[in-house]
Amino acid sequence: MNEKLLQYLWNFKIFTHFNFKDTDGNPIEILDFGKWNTDSGPDFLMSKIKIKNLILAGNIELHVKSSDWIFHQHSKDPNYQNIILHVVFQNDIDIPELRHQNIPTLELKNFVDKNVFQKYENLINENQFIPCEKNFSPSKIPFNFHEENLLKKLEEKSLEIEADLLRQKNNYEAVMFHHLAYSFGLTVNTSIFKQLAESIDFNIINKIRQNKTQLEAIFFGISGWLENPKDAQMKIWKREFDFLKAKYNIPKVIIRPKFLRLRPPNFPTIRLSQFADLYYQHQNLFSKIISAKNTKSLFEIFKNIHASEYWTNHFNFGKISSINHRKVLTKDFIDLIILNTVLPVKYTYNKHQNENINDEILSFYSEIQSEKNSIINEWKKLGIKTKTSLESQSLIYHFKNYCKAKNCLNCGIGFKILKGS
Repeated sequence: MNEKLLQYLWNFKIFTHFNFKDTDGNPIEILDFGKWNTDSGPDFLMSKIKIKNLILAGNIELHVKSSDWIFHQHSKDPNYQNIILHVVFQNDIDIPELRHQNIPTLELKNFVDKNVFQKYENLINENQFIPCEKNFSPSKIPFNFHEENLLKKLEEKSLEIEADLLRQKNNYEAVMFHHLAYSFGLTVNTSIFKQLAESIDFNIINKIRQNKTQLEAIFFGISGWLENPKDAQMKIWKREFDFLKAKYNIPKVIIRPKFLRLRPPNFPTIRLSQFADLYYQHQNLFSKIISAKNTKSLFEIFKNIHASEYWTNHFNFGKISSINHRKVLTKDFIDLIILNTVLPVKYTYNKHQNENINDEILSFYSEIQSEKNSIINEWKKLGIKTKTSLESQSLIYHFKNYCKAKNCLNCGIGFKILKGS
């Protein structure tokens, strides 16, 4: 038993029966178990009990042992002056101070099913894909599980976007630019691409976006790839980059993307060229994204984006490849961009416009097929079928924030298992 589990049992009223009595044998009726307080102070606020025909309102403090009241030094803390009940799992000593103030003590050890302890131990000690794997079944997934998870994920992502908005003086287009760069970087270059994008004043991007060669030049130049031109096209990019540096007083900074562990189609050279084409083809990109009402409209924005002609037979500078074809964005890659950047930015933007579009955003996720990755494959082994990205995004979020962290006491599935339902 630990205090966190004890608070959990109290909050969700997971007891064998409720014929409570204090340590002196007086019946106690819990009229209101109170509001779980996760900040400092008493564990449960605004509680209400009935004892000796008196109704008391105030706060409740929980401890594994009654002696913890002394060890935690609550006696001199003014936050604990309005305690109406001391709840403990084991009453190991009498607290004269509480008795003097007529604050009853409730011992819970005979009100908790012993199987709960074993289930909890199994959950936190298992080293499987998810802690509850032995007790899990698809039927234990709560109602609205996926919708709630996805909205939590969107809200967390929204906080990141809002922090960027604060730094960019509420310039949504600049923030979209930075976050799209992040998505184009995939796993290996996400933070590097975002750092690269943030190193460029977005006003410069707006001024040169009608010139794809200049867009590529500024991306390739900051990446440090134009220092020693190997062919005629590289000399053109270098000339343009030197011109832009002088014209816009661009500071000398080099942010080198990585090639290691990447397949050639995902090389940063290809992705940055495609990223440049996105801003070249769509002069009003942000407004197109925000006004889109379905995934088909969003997909139309990205479907014809491609790397420049140089990359038709190149993956790296100065090295002609035997593979000769236009480097376009695949459907799977477009889906990732929409899921990881476009929809979170749309969610944040509409939230700031005081528009509640949760249902609309969820419908976007419902229109995109489920992702395929190792986490989804593991859920599939447990009998969970995913058809849409609403489900896959929810399961990925849940695994990372609950299962991997063994945060079972805050998990709807864990609640059903512990309660035995």
